[in-house]
Amino acid sequence: MGKRWQEKRKNEHYYKKAKKEGYRSRAAYKLKQLHEKYDLLAKDDVTVDLGAAPGGWLQVAREKVGREGFVLGIDLEPIEELDYENVKTIQADITEEGIEELILKNLPRRPKVILSDASPNISGVWEVDHARSVDLGRSALSLAQELFDHEGNILIKVFQGKFFEELKREARKDFDFLKASKPEASRKRSAEIYLIGKGFIRD
Repeated sequence: MGKRWQEKRKNEHYYKKAKKEGYRSRAAYKLKQLHEKYDLLAKDDVTVDLGAAPGGWLQVAREKVGREGFVLGIDLEPIEELDYENVKTIQADITEEGIEELILKNLPRRPKVILSDASPNISGVWEVDHARSVDLGRSALSLAQELFDHEGNILIKVFQGKFFEELKREARKDFDFLKASKPEASRKRSAEIYLIGKGFIRD
């Protein structure tokens, strides 16, 4: 049996698993796996989820932060509300000026975690899509610099390509720990990879 068949079976596995366990997307398992490996989320954390639609990561984040934490989801698309008092969603563009003020208005206190599964609108031109993905990664890093008080963890999806190492170098300046990782739930043929930063450094 070939690699393509094995990949299709894996994708179906996570799709069916998400349906069975009540997650809105198979991407929920990417966050679960990265959290298990890097311990990104803790009880009581205030968490901001960028590019949150349809809400699979919101569900996982809420599981990890518990009742005393808080999760804010942001996306250009509307997100169907989750039935938790401490999960809120807003429709907004994370690249727009003033987004940090809007985020802070919707949080009970400054966040400890920023998650970004944001993707650009796919043009089909790889160099363009990669560059736009890196720009979204920079927007997430910029928000970390504005929103984190001290410490703080970040998780950013980005498409691999010629600007990836440059983004990594920029992120390394802001965090004590930085790694790139691809979870098992990611499609093998996908160019997505995740940057994990822990221990935000406040200048």
